[in-house]
Amino acid sequence: MPDAPHHITTPPAGRALAQGWCALSSLHGRLETHIERALQARHGLSVREFSVLDVLSRQHDGDGGHLQMKQLADSVVLSQSATTRLVTRLEDRGLLSRYICPSDRRGIYTDVSAEGLKLLEEARPTNDAALREALADAARRPELAPLVAAVEGLSTPR
Repeated sequence: MPDAPHHITTPPAGRALAQGWCALSSLHGRLETHIERALQARHGLSVREFSVLDVLSRQHDGDGGHLQMKQLADSVVLSQSATTRLVTRLEDRGLLSRYICPSDRRGIYTDVSAEGLKLLEEARPTNDAALREALADAARRPELAPLVAAVEGLSTPR
């Protein structure tokens, strides 16, 4: 007689952690998909492209605001190779530029262009509205509502 199938039992704490991770992943996916559709339809931008322009724009407290490619990759949570491909696409569109650091010839910096800043400012209300819509939709799902409340309760340092 064949052995009964072996079932792996996960302790309750592990199940709760796994369920929390699944809910967080679901919330992220829902938000990103909704924002992506809105940005693509209205501005021809992906969420990642918007994020790159946004991160770079925040470096502009004056002349010379820029980031090294590694810093940019870390900021938008992409690998360096994926960031390089993304930057190349944005550079081809005239939305940003790369240049060699004058004090360290090995360092490559990325800087958002005036055209990139203009597109970002046009796209920001679309991004914000799509985020609010996606959060409101997710808040109606019991498994996501606590995460939405946590996100809405976050404040960013100024």
